[in-house]
Amino acid sequence: MCICINCRHIHNCNTYYFIKKQHNKSLIDEKMSFNPTSTIINVNINKKKQLVFIDWDLIECLSFVEKPGNWIN
Repeated sequence: MCICINCRHIHNCNTYYFIKKQHNKSLIDEKMSFNPTSTIINVNINKKKQLVFIDWDLIECLSFVEKPGNWIN
């Protein structure tokens, strides 16, 4: 699971914006103002019959500041 959903920086983070783009979420092309440090993104590739599913998750970030549920706003 992506740790971004409980981070204070979710609404202006370049890395979270990148991950959302990889999930093919339709986004307004805007500049994010926060560049986190030392991030690790985990990419899982799963195949079911002829379909390939790719899941992107941020699993480590030194800029993470916990704020549970911040993604809801």
